[in-house]
Amino acid sequence: MANTPQPLRRTALLASGVALLGLLTACGDESATSSGTPQPSQAARTAATAPGSGTATPGDTAPAVGATPTDTAGSASASARTDGRCHTSELRAAVGRVDPGAGQRNFPVVLTNTSDRTCTVYGHPGAAFVDASGKQLGPDPERAPASPERVTLTPGKSAWAGLSFSSPQISGARTATPAVLLVTPPDEREPLKVKWTAGEVPVGGDESSVSVTALEAGTGP
Repeated sequence: MANTPQPLRRTALLASGVALLGLLTACGDESATSSGTPQPSQAARTAATAPGSGTATPGDTAPAVGATPTDTAGSASASARTDGRCHTSELRAAVGRVDPGAGQRNFPVVLTNTSDRTCTVYGHPGAAFVDASGKQLGPDPERAPASPERVTLTPGKSAWAGLSFSSPQISGARTATPAVLLVTPPDEREPLKVKWTAGEVPVGGDESSVSVTALEAGTGP
């Protein structure tokens, strides 16, 4: 076999090395592609963090998903709400002088605000005559038809309702003499006790009805 010249041998070896390097490079690229985890390009990384891309940055202050905004104004209003109704413990009851007329006996029943706050009354008070043992005499008074208005009572101010019944001497109704008139402020359960000093009241018979009007401002007619 003839000997190959030295320059040609070096050229062939160099060509073989280049070919082998290209083959290894190709294999390395194919391995990276088939692994399913290619590295993102610089352009893709830039787009992912660009403004408007939806990716939060450290300066973002958006609320967490599902967070409920704080309604400070509503909370303040809720905490400021109070019950403006006058309670039994804040009132004093009294019965004014009789106002006779046309066979009727009419009495102003007065409720006075004895508390240090402003409160309101609205509608008809409850009323009942009782004897010294606390037993009720006669039925509950009827509520006279009315269009009630809310009455605001500052400390010391009063509202009144009219308590009326036919004079027993004229009506012939069965009578009794109460010891106390129980007066219950509107929407309250506990009554106020007022000593009754106006004599007999009708408690039975066809003409025994007693009526009470809605409260209005003042102490009576």
